[in-house]
Amino acid sequence: MSVDPADFLERAVEIPSHEDVDAMRELLVAELADAGVEARVDDAGNTLARTAGAREGPHVVLNTHIDTVPPHVPPKRDGDVLRGRGSCDAKGPLAVLLSAFLDTEPARGTLTLAVTPDEETESTGADALDLDADCYVVGEPTELDACTAARGRFQGTVTLSGTAAHAAEPESGVSAIQGAAAALRAVEMYDDERGPDTHPSLGAPTLTATTIEGGGATNQIPADCSFVIDRRSVPPETANGFFAGLREHLRAAVPDAVGVEVEPQERTTPFLEAFATPHDSDVVCALCGAGAGDPRPFGAATEASYFADDAPTVVFGPGYLADDEGAVAHAEREYVDLPEVEAGARIVTDALDDLLA
Repeated sequence: MSVDPADFLERAVEIPSHEDVDAMRELLVAELADAGVEARVDDAGNTLARTAGAREGPHVVLNTHIDTVPPHVPPKRDGDVLRGRGSCDAKGPLAVLLSAFLDTEPARGTLTLAVTPDEETESTGADALDLDADCYVVGEPTELDACTAARGRFQGTVTLSGTAAHAAEPESGVSAIQGAAAALRAVEMYDDERGPDTHPSLGAPTLTATTIEGGGATNQIPADCSFVIDRRSVPPETANGFFAGLREHLRAAVPDAVGVEVEPQERTTPFLEAFATPHDSDVVCALCGAGAGDPRPFGAATEASYFADDAPTVVFGPGYLADDEGAVAHAEREYVDLPEVEAGARIVTDALDDLLA
């Protein structure tokens, strides 16, 4: 039995899931049960359901998440537009994937629905998944384009340490702020000297200092200064390789008297790294053949990076990250066009029929 994706979506957006996803997960499990599908929730909070054909074939995984960013914005329907938190990120894509999952009866192979609980924060659910799939479709707002690549996102803190002294005798101390100035200049030159080549789909990586703090008194040479860096990576750069390279680069650029430390952001799970899926992969061809827009990069980091090392991965779903008026996903004005939700469900269903026929 199928589900009306627009109806499911409206009920899903009604449920707050920015602090706790239990109620949203209960809705998903109940919807699957009403359709005669038994779902299980694993120790990491992932909701998993599976169906299989009579013959051997590929294992296709449909993945998205049920958590949202705060605050909760209740649903409001305006004709064919549904507004509210999660309408496009990512309950709209969830409605698409759930509908396609329930509408597909594989003749061969295996189809798994894997819905994670914390994509917007630590991604512990995605990190715990070990599905051994042949391809993944990850639900995010892509305007129904087949997004085959995305930059990664790394964050770290650069700390400079000097020696405090009276500001009237600056030569008696070592200024951490002066060290930070040299480090910031070096950050601007990092990619020219050490960064990866420009990626054919994703372009060049970026490295930006986003916050800075230092000093303890207005009449004192500062002994400490630190700034946060935001890295948007492209293949084949890894988090470990980037931080190792940045440490060497900054140490060479900063005066020897100033200490330099580069520490990655503390996480319980790996960083979301960059990925790129070949356009001739079966899953890409199936989605585009079913009506998805031409392959292009996705504009944000996603849990797709956790799966892309395992198998070809495509990000797909209804909705916009941003439109002509500004931000949509994560914004107070978040919305999705319901005909796009229905079209997305048809596209994924047809693609699955191709992959699992």
